[in-house]
Amino acid sequence: MSSQAITAEQMRHYDSYTINHIGVPSLVLMERAALAVRDEILNAFPINLDHVVVVAGTGNNGGDGLDVARLLHIAGVDVTILNVGNPAHTSDEHQVQERICHYYQIPETTDLAILNKATLIVDAMFGIGIDRPVEGAYADAIKAINQASAVVVAVDMPSGINTDTGEVMGVAVKADLTVTFAFNKVGLTKNDGKDYAGRIAIADDMGTYAVDD
Repeated sequence: MSSQAITAEQMRHYDSYTINHIGVPSLVLMERAALAVRDEILNAFPINLDHVVVVAGTGNNGGDGLDVARLLHIAGVDVTILNVGNPAHTSDEHQVQERICHYYQIPETTDLAILNKATLIVDAMFGIGIDRPVEGAYADAIKAINQASAVVVAVDMPSGINTDTGEVMGVAVKADLTVTFAFNKVGLTKNDGKDYAGRIAIADDMGTYAVDD
């Protein structure tokens, strides 16, 4: 499954088929994605976990990040969530993950200065969905991530990299590791994408996808 690289539209199709036709809930797919990122961080990427900062956008990639924050917190890691974007625009899945993080009392902030204290940053802002130049608070967050001294792990795609072309959409996160889901993405294999992704880990045990539907 993981030998081919696909586009954002193909990935959305596979996700939609798995959720709507096969019946695997989107929160189950989110949990599998987060488990893959957690396992890569804890087991396959020896780094200093003294203070992990998860940078979460408002969509489902941000929801993945919140899920990762909770899993790392349960594993005993010191985690802070850095929220970026308008909280009024959060996806349904994101809201579920946020409620769970509140239950576990995981610290949250909107202050970019927290990145200066991080030993590991998890980039969970955009995923495969970006289709226009990054601006405003998101651009500020990306610049702050790139200026920090911490190791950076991107969730699915480095934020700011176009999933289909590998181009930088104004500004993009420069990751040391990208954990992408189900299939590699075209944008991680060419142009700036292959340089901004760092090492690529493909979590291909994500559920059933209708490749030839």
